[in-house]
Amino acid sequence: MKFGVLVFPGSNCDQDAYNVFAEVTRQPVVSLWHDSEDLQGVDAVLVPGGFSYGDYLRTGAIARFSPAMQAVKRFAAGGGLVLGVCNGFQILTESGLLPGALRRNAGLKFICKQVHLRVETTASPFTSKLKKGSVLQIPIAHMEGNYFCEPEELKRLESEDRIAFRYVTPEGKIAPEANPNGSLSNIAGILNEGRNVLGLMPHPERASEALLGSIDGFGVFASMIDALAAK
Repeated sequence: MKFGVLVFPGSNCDQDAYNVFAEVTRQPVVSLWHDSEDLQGVDAVLVPGGFSYGDYLRTGAIARFSPAMQAVKRFAAGGGLVLGVCNGFQILTESGLLPGALRRNAGLKFICKQVHLRVETTASPFTSKLKKGSVLQIPIAHMEGNYFCEPEELKRLESEDRIAFRYVTPEGKIAPEANPNGSLSNIAGILNEGRNVLGLMPHPERASEALLGSIDGFGVFASMIDALAAK
């Protein structure tokens, strides 16, 4: 199997993601430049965090038009696995691959800290190796992580088991004080209808080695590898 990590002008988490695939999971990985539609035959794509195109206009608003994202949309439509982290999540919503939008944090401040997430579903190729209801410690670093969607869309996400992660207390309880950015229903990550696209604001690539203080994020990548190996 082969993984691809998109690189936009302003990406700053692409090397973190590349390292997880190359050094931690020991899987083949390539960097995919934003102005090319050639995905180089990869089996999964990661859209990384950072500030694509300087976050001008709106986070992800310019990146959605890049040649690479046109290829990613076709890739996802064909069932390919696409993971968007932080700015990647924002780009996926702007591109229409995921519903809703990411708005300014409720406190209007950039937040960089460890948070706790509860695994809401294991019925996806990104969470199958995790345990439903388990609490993970993974860092966030964002200014626009406040997830929002219309009430009908929220009902659909809930009824279709497409909320992948929620912000919770260390004990696993949903509470206002556990929500770092004002996200609707404490949502930290969601899936598309086909369950082959995941967007989340926390950074699992920064919690995949003991050296970084947590390996709780590694389960996301282990799940992807397991899903691809099963094909």
